[in-house]
Amino acid sequence: MDTLDAIFSMQKELATMMDLSRYPTSAEGRVSALSTAIIHEAVELQRLTNWKWWKNPTAFDGRAAKEELIDIWHFVVQASIELGMSPAEILKEYKKKNEVNRDRQTSGY
Repeated sequence: MDTLDAIFSMQKELATMMDLSRYPTSAEGRVSALSTAIIHEAVELQRLTNWKWWKNPTAFDGRAAKEELIDIWHFVVQASIELGMSPAEILKEYKKKNEVNRDRQTSGY
């Protein structure tokens, strides 16, 4: 089992342990809820950085940043599962979008 397969497996197992009574019942609702969670976790990650130029900087807590990033990963993986994506499909779609992004960089996008 490769790394992404292992992550998907762990996420699926975690989902079986959760109380999903308040989890949206439609796929659209679940993806919307997970998108909201991703946004909020990204804000928590951003808050660990010194983005406020008007404040005195504080030491960056890399450990806490990694924890927030992993929270984002949990929600991204769950959203991928909700959309029926497999690790192989994620790799395929990533490669396709990566090529688009590379073309944009070489064409002065």
